[in-house]
Amino acid sequence: MDLRDVLVDGITQMTDWMDEALASMTTDQVNWLPEGKTTSAGFSAWHIYRTNDNIVNFVMKKQKPLWMTEGWAERMGLPPVEQGTGMSLDVARGIVINDVANLREYGKVVTADTLDFVKNVDPESFGEIQAIKPLGEMPKYRIYRQILMTHGFMHLGEINLIKGMMGLQFSI
Repeated sequence: MDLRDVLVDGITQMTDWMDEALASMTTDQVNWLPEGKTTSAGFSAWHIYRTNDNIVNFVMKKQKPLWMTEGWAERMGLPPVEQGTGMSLDVARGIVINDVANLREYGKVVTADTLDFVKNVDPESFGEIQAIKPLGEMPKYRIYRQILMTHGFMHLGEINLIKGMMGLQFSI
């Protein structure tokens, strides 16, 4: 088995579960803010999709993210450059998803692009070192595993916790 197959399987599972978690939520539910130092479910999903878009397109392909080239920032009324990493908690809590369907559609577009990239990446490049702000330098295989997949599962857990706090059913 090729490492790309494992990555594709994990990223597909994470993004399928993310979409499933969002599918049953209303705009109000996606934007609900629990008390404390946390963000909304919508912020977490948007952050994952934006991060994957940035990693694949800006960092790896050296081109503008789909967020910019396909007009998603304008469609969603969200920041054109920021994607959540490094935002203050107040700014992150101020991110409002205006349409769950748009968020889910953006997620599907990013997922298709991410999977296409990972399926076709040269396995010989996995050991190459790449700088990722703010994490530092790491081998590319770790970027694909840690950022494109594991990071998403972490935020999916937050989304499911928030759903549970609202009394909504979530999948495990």
